Formats: sequence, C-alpha cells, structure tokens
Amino acid sequence: MIEESLVFKEEGREICSVSEFTRRVKTLLESSLRPGWVRGEVSNLRAQGSGHVYFSLKDAGAQLSAVLFRGDAQRQTVALRDGLQILVYGEVSVYEARGQYQLIVRAVVEDGVGRLQREFEALKRRLAEEGLFAPENKQPIPALPATVGFITSPTGAAVQDFIRILKRRDWRGRVVVLPANVQGPGAAAEMTALLGLAQKMKIFDLLVIGRGGGSLEDLWAFNEEPLVRAVAGCEVPIISAVGHEIDFTLCDFAADARAETPSAAAELISSHFIACAQRAVVAGQAMQATVEDAAGRARERLDHARSRLRLLTPTAQVEQGYLRLDDFTNRLAAAWRSALQLRRQELSEVRSRLAQHSPETRVREESHRLLALWKRLQSVSPASVLNRGFVIMRDEQGLPVSRRAEVRPAQRLAAEFGDGTLPVKAD
Repeated sequence: MIEESLVFKEEGREICSVSEFTRRVKTLLESSLRPGWVRGEVSNLRAQGSGHVYFSLKDAGAQLSAVLFRGDAQRQTVALRDGLQILVYGEVSVYEARGQYQLIVRAVVEDGVGRLQREFEALKRRLAEEGLFAPENKQPIPALPATVGFITSPTGAAVQDFIRILKRRDWRGRVVVLPANVQGPGAAAEMTALLGLAQKMKIFDLLVIGRGGGSLEDLWAFNEEPLVRAVAGCEVPIISAVGHEIDFTLCDFAADARAETPSAAAELISSHFIACAQRAVVAGQAMQATVEDAAGRARERLDHARSRLRLLTPTAQVEQGYLRLDDFTNRLAAAWRSALQLRRQELSEVRSRLAQHSPETRVREESHRLLALWKRLQSVSPASVLNRGFVIMRDEQGLPVSRRAEVRPAQRLAAEFGDGTLPVKAD
C-alpha cells in the first residue's frame, strides 16, 4: 500500500500519489471558492436512511452534485422534489474517495417551478389545444407486425433489452434499429429525420421510438416540438417507449400508443403474437387429435372389411374345408380310441373271470399244497433225523432197536449215521 504523503523525485520533477493529488485539489478548491448561493433545478433526489439527502442541481448547460447532511436537512422548511427550482447556500467540498467535488448545502430557499418543467407544461397545453394528442387521430397498433423499426441509441441498454425480450418470447418478426442520439443538442432533429426516412422506406409495419429513463433534462429531446409533431403526424403506427414508468414525455402523448419502457414495448408488440401462437398450438393439437381419431376409425373399418373379405375368398373356403376335415379326423380317431379302450377293458374283465374258473389255477393251488405236505414229510423222515445228528441202532436183521433192554450182551449191532453205518458190539 502506498503512503498517501509519499512524494518521489524523478529527474527534477515532483511525482505524487493519487491521494496526495486529490488532497491538493481539495485544498485548492475549498480555500479559493468561498461559500455562496446557487440557483438550479432539483433532480436525482435520494433521501438516505441516515437522514442525509443527496441530489443534483441542474440548468440547461450543466449539473452539480449536492448533499444536505442530516443536521442541516432537519432545519429546512422546503420539501425537496425532482423538478423544483431552488436557491441553495453552501460551500464546495471534494469527496476524496471518488475524486468528486460536491456542494455542501446549508440552506434551501424555493425559487418557483423549474424552467424546464414550465416549458414542458406550456408546450403540452398548446399542443393539446391543437388536438395533436386527440385519441381519434391515433392509429391502431398492428396485431402481428412483420417488420418493426426502433429509433434509439444503438449502444444503449434499451435496444438490448428490447431485442432480448422479443427473442425470449420467440417473436418471429424482423427488427431494424435506426440509430440516433437520444440526448443532447441535435438529438431531436436526428430522430425527426429518421422518422421521415422510415416512412419513405415503406417497409415498416410499426415504429418504436424511445430510450431508457433519466431526468427531465436527459429526456428533453422527446419534448421538443418538431419531434413531437413528427411523431403525431407519422403515417406508420408508432409506439413511444421513453423512460421508466413514472416518466412522461410529449412524445408519449403524441404517439399512437405508449409503453412505460422499451421492454414493455417489446412485450406489447409480441403479446398478440404469443396469443396467436398459443391458439395455433392448441388448434394444431386438436386437429392432430381429430385426424388421429378419424384415421383410427378408418383403420378399424378397413380391418373389418379385410376380415370379411378373407372369409369370402376361395382360399378361405378351402381353408375352412381343411379345418372341418381335420376336425372330423380328430373326432373319428378319438371315437376309435375310445371304443378300442372299452373293448380292451371288457376283454381284461373276461380274462379275469376265466382265470378265476380255470383248472390250471386249481392244479397250481393243489400242487402248492402237495409240495408243502411233502416238505413236512421230509422234515420228519429218518434221513432228516439222522442228518440232524441222531443215530439209529439196528440188529443183525437190520431192524431198529428202540430199547436198551432189547440188546443182548455181545450182540452185534449196526449204528446208522446220516453219512453211513458203523458195526458195533454190545458189552
């Protein structure tokens, strides 16, 4: 950060900082200009929450920033408003942060209605008496203008806002900017000449003349009599779009229609187009629905006719015959299978009854019973007994000896085992 009081020496010349230079200007102005009275018209009036009041004093050739601090403002009896002609007493001061000089006001005295405001009211009254602002002389604004001419400053924000809103609202016409100065000496003459040129070109359906807002002095070109008469006599319908909502100019009264701002003029121009576009969209949707419904009913009738036609063709008749033949064949096969199944079931039942009365069955049963008896007989036969570990004692004649008492001493016997005979001798 550079020290405010820092001063450099370079090649014998003194170089000072911006702050030092501004302080010198402040000292020079405040010491050389003594407090005094100044007459002017109030504009750009701003009352801050702190109680300080900021405004500009203007006349036809210059303007001066002024401030009335809270303590001084509370002592004043004059109610300040834009356009008020006043006398103020104060001294000049420099606001160093911005390098701007301003008048510190200590007293305010009312000096009657401002000159510009008096001129405005007098010209307005005279032109109104001539019928220049009469409603019956105004032309209707075209609902769907194809080509719109805009007389304005080509570098101002007004033309940018105008075009931006038309694009945002998807307006489909053409805008031709007719460039002119809209403030200062000669501005009214330039705009008057462009109005004449626009009428000679015969390509415009609608004209717009305007600019952004400002003070009465800034908008004064739109109050000059030649331009106001040119607007009122324009053969092409014209919209005046000058200033903000609270600002009125004589061109606003002379034009066929007034818009509060250039943006409002763009909305006015495109409003009917948007309504028509919306109606076209709704009509298109309704038409599409009607066509689709009609096409759907026609397709249904066509499909029905095609179905009936297919039923009446020879091919369809042959196909129906094939279907009936296949149906009869399937029914015959089903009947044959059902009858065959019934006969098989009856044969099975006869075989079952026959098997119950057949001799083979009884022979088989008796054979099973005889075999069982034989097996029982075998289980009690002598051979079976011997095989279980028993022994049969026989005498010399081969007769079985069943008791011990029947055996004589030294008698020869034969012991019969399951696997053979063994001679034995009794003791």
